[in-house]
Amino acid sequence: MRVAYIDCFAGIAGDMLLGALVDAGVPVEVLADATAALNIGASLRIERVDRSGISCTKVHVLVDGHLAEAHAEPEQEHAHSHDHERGHENSHAEGNAHAHEAHEHSHEAHGHGGEAHSHDNEHSHMHGRSLTAIRGLIQAAALDGPVKQTAIRAFELLGHAEAKIHNVPVEEIHFHEVGAVDAIVDIVASSAGVHHLNVAAWHSSAINVGGGTVVCAHGTFPVPAPATADLLRGLPTYSAHVMQELVTPTGAALLRAINPEFGPQPAMRVERIGYGAGTRNSKDFPNVLRISIGETSGSAGPQPADCETVTVMETALDDLTPQVLAYVAETALARGALDAMLTPVIMKKGRPGTLLTVLCNPAQSAALERLILTETSTLGVRIRQEKRSCLERRHIPVATEYGEIRVKVGSLGGETMNAAPEYEDCRAAAAKHRVAIKQVQQAAIAAYLRPETANESGTPTI
Repeated sequence: MRVAYIDCFAGIAGDMLLGALVDAGVPVEVLADATAALNIGASLRIERVDRSGISCTKVHVLVDGHLAEAHAEPEQEHAHSHDHERGHENSHAEGNAHAHEAHEHSHEAHGHGGEAHSHDNEHSHMHGRSLTAIRGLIQAAALDGPVKQTAIRAFELLGHAEAKIHNVPVEEIHFHEVGAVDAIVDIVASSAGVHHLNVAAWHSSAINVGGGTVVCAHGTFPVPAPATADLLRGLPTYSAHVMQELVTPTGAALLRAINPEFGPQPAMRVERIGYGAGTRNSKDFPNVLRISIGETSGSAGPQPADCETVTVMETALDDLTPQVLAYVAETALARGALDAMLTPVIMKKGRPGTLLTVLCNPAQSAALERLILTETSTLGVRIRQEKRSCLERRHIPVATEYGEIRVKVGSLGGETMNAAPEYEDCRAAAAKHRVAIKQVQQAAIAAYLRPETANESGTPTI
């Protein structure tokens, strides 16, 4: 099974993730095409840099040909809001004074609630993009559905964290025009790169948040700053090595959207390693994010079957029509779910209901969770991680009087345990030749059992 491991020993930021993805083999065109699809005047510049002796990839976001971070003013580091009912007091979520001093991974989104305001330092900023506008921008882009879902999920996490810090509705959070372009590109291009890798499961180390303090409009806070701390709730974090802020809000939001399993690196045969650079270049501390990609199958010695981690999501419903239930199950499968099941259940007060269960790879769980919450009437979804034991699977084409039919073969240690004709192949052949589907299935099984096929596939058990 193909897996990826994110090593956050120096924290994580959006540009670091982009760099690591490119360094691990994601074609630059994948990120460039995703950026161009947004149609916001943004592009990428990619270079090789040195971080404390480590050669790695640095990704810069350009806005109209100029570096986004060069145009972002010192305080435009994170989203913030202005509370109109408290005399236009500034209420910055993540601190202005620390933008260049303590936090130099990249310039992140910066925002405000309401219209543009004049500050005491006589600088003003334009009205920015709201979360609704950013969501619409991503939805309108020519991007694959899973890429859009991951990107929107990350921005929603970011917006809700800022709104919670300020105690304002999330739609009052606005992202400053320049900072928002930087964050949108980081999030959307990272989502495109993550899905391009097409790994079955993501894993991550605990997250080094750094140390020291940051100066915010709210006062001096310990690292991580407020919105970042909220985004990291429930995730394993620690502080080590440097007295600097290592995790940006965009980095934390992307990590939550990817939804990896946290812990030590799983037993795997590593094939590719990518290093993504942050902006800061400390003398004795490599400011990089590392991604390792490889295969887990057979790497931990002999196993009875291939084991993988899957996410199980379920919710019980007693007020949804069968048509909607069927639609949700079909849509879940179309969006990458491994399986979707509808089970009749008896709920409270003797009401008949349906248990919706969706099985998926951890990387797809955020998008499918949103699907369930959006398309059904549920108020919550139960989510858990489980181990799944799988036979090795492959397809063997066999020739029949109805054409070529694929037979799916499941094996264990080289011994065939199960074999079955592919239903879709049989259905298409039955329709074409106007015969019963069972005739095609029987013909495929007979062809599979022929000596020459049996010798190729091993002893079949049907």
